[in-house]
Amino acid sequence: MSGHGFHVHGPHDHELEHAAQGHGDGHTSSIAMFTAVIATVGALFGYMGGATQANAGLYKNNAAIKKTEASNQWNYYQAKSSKQNLSELAMELAPAKQAFYQEEIKRYKGEKAEIKTGAEKLEAEAKAWDEKSDEQMHQHHRWAQATTVLQVAIAMAAIALLSKKKWLEYAMYGAGAGGVVIGVLAYLHM
Repeated sequence: MSGHGFHVHGPHDHELEHAAQGHGDGHTSSIAMFTAVIATVGALFGYMGGATQANAGLYKNNAAIKKTEASNQWNYYQAKSSKQNLSELAMELAPAKQAFYQEEIKRYKGEKAEIKTGAEKLEAEAKAWDEKSDEQMHQHHRWAQATTVLQVAIAMAAIALLSKKKWLEYAMYGAGAGGVVIGVLAYLHM
């Protein structure tokens, strides 16, 4: 039991203490064991839910950084386009320097091609990070669903201990099994 002094119990801690000391009947002992196992599994699922949510945020941040870099490259591309356009205009206005401006136009076209390739690569990387983030959020929701179902199963265990209703015990086992199945689906990325 608890001993002397001030202490706080949850709704089924007293029954768990009895079961641990061998005072419980089969009903109490099986519920106590179920509660301990499901609480442990639920803690692991809760951790995974938090980890996948954190990963999703980090991946979204990486995507945003890549999108910003791509935007900067497209701005640079636009600046080179403007210089190319000015060179084309200058070629028309100053026919004596036509050869010089043709070389400038050629240079700007080459630079723009390199910039475009880099910007498109950054956009592809951003898309990949976005997809990874979306996958992590989907997995996070699975972990959260599994954890919630296991918490419901633990609450049912407490009610089953207090009410001694056999049907509630079956519902408790069913909810626990359902939570574990959802957790397995989360683990398998389904």
